[in-house]
Amino acid sequence: MRISTMIFLTDETLGPVQLARELEQRGFAGLYLPEHTHIPVSRKSPYPFGGELPREYGRTLDPFAALGAAAAVTERLILGTGITLVAQHDPIVLAKQVATLDHLSGGRFTLGVGLGWNQEEAAAHGVDWPRRRTAVRDRLAAMRALWAPEPTGYDSEFIHIEPSEAHPKPKGLRVLLGGAAGPKLFADVAGYADGWLPVGQDPAEHLPALRAAWTEAGREGEPQVVPYAIRPNADKVARLRDLGAEEAVFILPPAGADEVLRTLDDYAQYL
Repeated sequence: MRISTMIFLTDETLGPVQLARELEQRGFAGLYLPEHTHIPVSRKSPYPFGGELPREYGRTLDPFAALGAAAAVTERLILGTGITLVAQHDPIVLAKQVATLDHLSGGRFTLGVGLGWNQEEAAAHGVDWPRRRTAVRDRLAAMRALWAPEPTGYDSEFIHIEPSEAHPKPKGLRVLLGGAAGPKLFADVAGYADGWLPVGQDPAEHLPALRAAWTEAGREGEPQVVPYAIRPNADKVARLRDLGAEEAVFILPPAGADEVLRTLDDYAQYL
């Protein structure tokens, strides 16, 4: 099982260049970064994990810029978003960002996609909250049209793109969808993604339903399941290996170099 990491990189933590180098030198598989453009202070949307919203949520670096810096100093490290709030992006611009980062990294990029939880943040981007699931699906379809080998247009209720030259093209881009287990999520995974990023959920409990949705959609093979933001211990890691997970993503503290490197030393026992 490959061991990757995720972290809220901010203006107060160690930087992406140092972290990426340390991860690759130590044998970790990947680096995933979350996204928040801003966090309205109203706190109308409760923090989904309970309690006070951690400080780092309002200070995150742009994941594409930070991963670009990481790509420049590594050769093997998987680089991913966990997650990109697709409904908050112009799909043409996002398609270019994704394809460029994938190109510059030599095909190492994984696009983690999510629906979001902060309604006020999304509203500032013009997102119609009840229809954000549809918006994400629609934007991904438009992006795939731009990534097609030949100029391909896209037309929907929300988006119109004429057949266009749009380069570079991603190289075998992996798309993973995050969110709470359920019929709607699994239909979306089977409809436009390569797998699921479960957070705080037991993947084994939900695998039968995910596989059923995958088969019903006519997809071949198996959906990828990449347990995300794991706080590891020996029993938890053993269960994930027994499950057959090919990759798991451990969470790092949003801290300076000393604390992050100590955590990596601890996590090295699971490599």
